[in-house]
Amino acid sequence: MLTKRDVNLTLISSQSVHNKNLMKIFTDLEVLSIPTKTNFRGINHREIVIFQGSAGWSEFSPFLEYSDFECRSWLRASLEGAFTSWENLSKKRILINATLPKIDPIKVPDFLKNFPGVKVIKIKVDSFESDADLVEAALDYIPDAKIRLDVNGGWDLKNALLNLHDFHLRFGPVFEYIEQPVSDVSDLKKLKEEVPMKIAIDESIRKNLDSDMTQLKECADFAILKWQPVGGKASAKELAEKIGLPVVISSALESGIGLSHGLALASESKVNLACGLGTANLLEEDIVKEPLQIENGEIEVIPRTPDEKIIAKYRATEERRSWWLSRMNRVLESGGFDEYIN
Repeated sequence: MLTKRDVNLTLISSQSVHNKNLMKIFTDLEVLSIPTKTNFRGINHREIVIFQGSAGWSEFSPFLEYSDFECRSWLRASLEGAFTSWENLSKKRILINATLPKIDPIKVPDFLKNFPGVKVIKIKVDSFESDADLVEAALDYIPDAKIRLDVNGGWDLKNALLNLHDFHLRFGPVFEYIEQPVSDVSDLKKLKEEVPMKIAIDESIRKNLDSDMTQLKECADFAILKWQPVGGKASAKELAEKIGLPVVISSALESGIGLSHGLALASESKVNLACGLGTANLLEEDIVKEPLQIENGEIEVIPRTPDEKIIAKYRATEERRSWWLSRMNRVLESGGFDEYIN
């Protein structure tokens, strides 16, 4: 079993962490494994790291398959969250969308009851054939809902045209946008010219953070920004300005700790569209003392703190803790975190 002394020795030997506050974070952080209510993104447990800095609690939770390089923006966001106070909040409450995973359409009413007052529903889809009934079930429950389809870049241009034609033919103008229908930027531009729905981009942003963002305005109508994947609030606001499209702040299946930072980002960015920040409902249980209660389709913007009893319930094994500490240490050693490690 790792002791606090073992952790300190590991970090000191790396010669990358000299900041005493950061050392304390690594020593005291919690690694959690929280079951999900349904299979989401192919996972049934969400592993996260939470820790407290001078500005409050923060979260580091890149998905397990992500490379160390991909984790850099996530760690930058989490350190920013721990050491940088919220400021210039323009709203006390943020409008959210419901996020509907791939479930039996019969279960849709019970699932959407978790989102009282919500009028926008985001649905993960693979194809018209497999998921049209899911869209219909959502509209049966909330007839005046706007629908967002999320494809995660899963179609090529031909399949995108075929599927979107069928969705539009069956449901008409209910779609607010289609999120990342294809991955290729040139195909996105062609698709935008061919289909009657609006296009939103997610992966095209967060997987190309160092590329020219100004061109994205030609291939999309909305930009999806996520607090951790894009590198934190400061980075997100800079990206939004460069892209020049209406922004939706969404989550990466974080706990209430990470979601609170997403809510603060939405407030500071003066976002007016419904945001994808109600995803704590996808976890078996959230870990915070101050629940992300949805009222009239909105969630309050406040800092949140972990509930010690819930933390004890979902604390990961020492083996997983060691894995996450090693991962964070490697990412820190890759450089670019001078303001936090010196």
